[in-house]
Amino acid sequence: MVCWYVDQLLIRFSDGFLLRSHKLSVETAKHARDLLLKEYRGVLSTHSKSMPGFPFGSVVPYCLDPQGRPLILISRIAQHTHNLQKDPKCSLFVGERGAEDAQAVGRLTYLAEAKQIEDEAAIEAAAERYYRYFPDSQNYHQAHDFDFWVLEPVRHRYIGGFGAIHWVNDLTLANPFAGKAEVSMVEHMNADHAKAIAHYVDLAGLPKTSPAQMVGIDAEGMHLRIGQGVHWLPFQAPCNTPTQVREALVSLAHAQHWPKNEAADA
Repeated sequence: MVCWYVDQLLIRFSDGFLLRSHKLSVETAKHARDLLLKEYRGVLSTHSKSMPGFPFGSVVPYCLDPQGRPLILISRIAQHTHNLQKDPKCSLFVGERGAEDAQAVGRLTYLAEAKQIEDEAAIEAAAERYYRYFPDSQNYHQAHDFDFWVLEPVRHRYIGGFGAIHWVNDLTLANPFAGKAEVSMVEHMNADHAKAIAHYVDLAGLPKTSPAQMVGIDAEGMHLRIGQGVHWLPFQAPCNTPTQVREALVSLAHAQHWPKNEAADA
């Protein structure tokens, strides 16, 4: 009887531990993905071809592709491109912008294998998406030898502040609206709802150096471009259909403050 009781206690403890561990893993992946969405540039580290054994770091802008992977546009003559052609293993380091204490805020090391996009249709889709985020890139992409590469995830190291250190295996989340649905929503908002977008800027306390343009929508939020900067604003709850996106955008247009994220509060 005593043994049975001890066994039941151990089972309950084990089940509770596994549930808490799973919840922590999901929350950590969400925080890491949020950081990847919020930022739009990072340090790409490659294996040096000219200096074997040494890492080579360079700053690159990025946006996320339909599968949620970092998409970059790099020159064929750049050193990091030569490095990737020899060894595609790399990492992208992303940290929270504007932090006074860089060690007290989130940062992410995204370990990956880089893959050049070669299919013509895929290149066109990548260009359409990337140009929205970085419109100036259209000039040098067409005039010079630049190619799109995607960073295939391998593993991630996320630090959410002092003591909050985690390995994250599964981070990416596909964008259910990527393609025509996203383009349609973005174009509609920019053409007909500039006041609503300006209200989002006010609610989030974003810079007002130039009028904001919506450039992307995903299940968890939206991207606005203000001048050369890109800013991601989260929805209160995930949206899985265009109707849910519309409801979220209408609600935000009438909100008095930016709502707290339900997933973060759960």
